[in-house]
Amino acid sequence: MARDLTAAEAARELGISLDTLRRWDRDGKLDVRRDAANRRVVSADEVARLRGGEPQRLSARNRFHGVVQSVKVEGLLAQVELVADEPAHVVAIVTADSVAALGLEPGQTATAVIKSTSVMIER
Repeated sequence: MARDLTAAEAARELGISLDTLRRWDRDGKLDVRRDAANRRVVSADEVARLRGGEPQRLSARNRFHGVVQSVKVEGLLAQVELVADEPAHVVAIVTADSVAALGLEPGQTATAVIKSTSVMIER
């Protein structure tokens, strides 16, 4: 039997807010149970079903998939240029540690995630 996650843990795993998880519960979009203290719990299997087996993603509506054109690291920061599949060219300033953790190099595919005034890169 799959272990149960708290609502906060499930939301984090799904890359959504706790409010969104509660709304999905009210709308019947996910299988949520209540524990003895009447708190929401979600099984790990339900989280896996909703994720579709894909890795956790950042929560954002605007995503531009494309190819990394260049990575310039200077000190703690790095500039990543991404040529998107859609007609767009995105430049993100991220930490040098993030570039290393994501293994970003020219020619690799990546996704620019735009949320409010922030541009993030994910793989």
